[in-house]
Amino acid sequence: MRVLVRQVGEGVGEAVLAAVVAAVVAAVGLEAFSTVHWPAFNASNVTRALTTVGQVGAAVLLIAAVVLIRLRRWPWLAKVLSWAGISTFVTVTLGMPLAATKLYLFGISVDQEFRTEYLTRLTDSAALRDMTYANLPPYYPAGWFWFGGRVAKLLGVPGWEAFKPWAIVSLAIASVITLVLWSKLIRADWAVAVAAVTTAVMVAYASPEAYSAVIVVAFAPAMVLAWGALYRPALARRASGQTGQDEPETAHATAGGWGAALGTGVFLAAAALSYTLFFGIAVFAVCLMALVAWIALLWQRRAAATHDARPGARSALGLAWPILGRLIAMGIVAAIGGLIAFGPYLVKSLTTHGANASQRYLPGAGSQLPFPMFEFSLLGALCLIGTVWLVLRAGSSRRAQALGIAVVAIYLWSLASMTLTAAGTTLLSFRLDPILQVLLAAAGVFGFLEGSRAIYQALNEPKRFRAVVAAVGVIGALAFTQRIPNILNAEITTAYTDTDGNGVRADQRSPSAVSYYGQVDAALLAQTGRPRDRSVVLTADTSFLSYYPYFGFQSLTPHYANPLADFPARAAEIKRWSGLSSPAELLDALAHSPWRAPDAFLFRSSGDSYTLRLSADVYPNDPNVRRYTVAFPKSLFDDPHFQATEIGPFTLVVVHR
Repeated sequence: MRVLVRQVGEGVGEAVLAAVVAAVVAAVGLEAFSTVHWPAFNASNVTRALTTVGQVGAAVLLIAAVVLIRLRRWPWLAKVLSWAGISTFVTVTLGMPLAATKLYLFGISVDQEFRTEYLTRLTDSAALRDMTYANLPPYYPAGWFWFGGRVAKLLGVPGWEAFKPWAIVSLAIASVITLVLWSKLIRADWAVAVAAVTTAVMVAYASPEAYSAVIVVAFAPAMVLAWGALYRPALARRASGQTGQDEPETAHATAGGWGAALGTGVFLAAAALSYTLFFGIAVFAVCLMALVAWIALLWQRRAAATHDARPGARSALGLAWPILGRLIAMGIVAAIGGLIAFGPYLVKSLTTHGANASQRYLPGAGSQLPFPMFEFSLLGALCLIGTVWLVLRAGSSRRAQALGIAVVAIYLWSLASMTLTAAGTTLLSFRLDPILQVLLAAAGVFGFLEGSRAIYQALNEPKRFRAVVAAVGVIGALAFTQRIPNILNAEITTAYTDTDGNGVRADQRSPSAVSYYGQVDAALLAQTGRPRDRSVVLTADTSFLSYYPYFGFQSLTPHYANPLADFPARAAEIKRWSGLSSPAELLDALAHSPWRAPDAFLFRSSGDSYTLRLSADVYPNDPNVRRYTVAFPKSLFDDPHFQATEIGPFTLVVVHR
């Protein structure tokens, strides 16, 4: 127990210090970027050039940290330099290209619309509420958004404006905590290298979805940690009553894998609080590890021809108990996060029924197995090295075993997802691509380092060889990182072409209809006389809910709607309302709505009708959403109970009951 407490205490303490350093570096960097009037990224190469300069500066910090580690000088300075280097890289690579806009990658478009809506909701109140629908607990885990909302509230900024800085700061913190975790598992200089590379891959391919990227970057070391907890041959033999002269003398000086089990449980809990799919694949990978560990121990017992006289079945059960014990411990810790994330929803689902379309999506990427190791790119080459290393070292390296099992888990999940398409659903396997890339990239770093060492020894240890390897590694890393703005070009451009909550487009072009949202909000507050979170608005311009914390009557698409909201039934109800013949009928329908009825409608006007452009699920088609228009005759609102106000392209109709 004393060893366990010491291990956990040291790890948590170092992680907290690293997080503080990362938060300070990111906050100072973003504040510095905001003090200068930069040109738009999509109209100038200035910010691109300065991003490259900043990446080189981050590389210098990381190189200095590695040098100090290799020289065994000033270990704490080396740690601080490595934390500063990683967080500087994240801040510069994302913050500098976005320096002239208040919006994050992808602006308020596509999926970023509902993510911003969620952050806006949890900025308005710390209560766990659905992002769109009134009186419903959240279906999507609120962890990242809840903390972001608390930060936004503390700083006194609206949720949409806090999205960008919170995303960048949280990614910087997650990256340095991952570095701390790696440093507890492998030698310190290798930890810096693998953390830097996997952070770069995460930023390039996962950062647009910041709330899931914090799990992506930590996935590889978490899998190594889980394998260390589950596969412990010496302790398993002792638990089954076996003895052996080959048992390590250090086994009694460790925490027996319980520290690793606790750490894995914390990671699973964090995944449950952040992203349901990644929680699912992490649990699946850990359970697969437990099965493989048990089979491996059985195989080793049989190969060693143990002298244990007990029946084989009993001996097999004895080997399983240590694995099951640690697996249960992980599950208990993970359940805490799971209950926070899913508990309110599960309780509500006992009395409320709905339709879940969240997994009904199959793009082209989800219909094929991903093989990043055969892409013609620097990342492809690194993943290929990683694949070779995983196969070569599968029998001798615990790191290779852990990463290899996690990779196999992703491919099994992908096959299961494609199989389930016959049943009308999927497991959204295409969203696991960033995790696969990070796992293979981590393996690639180990393959590059171990392969270089083998070549160095085979060539009789030439003096300059290490310098050559270091130069190739650094130059290759810089070649990849300076291309990250190109990889994220569409996402960055959208952040400049979307109109922000102040009605401004960062590329200085004419704003969209979003620029009228401020007037709509002012009219709603004046005409309803209620706070925003006490009004329900029916609108097809759902980005309005991303900027202001009103509740919506209907979500953007069925795939992001809370299943308990019953998206199809609501759509049918809206269609039925549009076909009513008089204001009295509409008022009666609103009064008897099975859900909280709209307090206001935000329409577009078209001739003698007010229109809403809604969506429907058309899976298995790709795209899986069909847009259609519902038209309300203006005569339906010709009554004193309805107050219509023209605001730019919108017509706001407030219901006075």
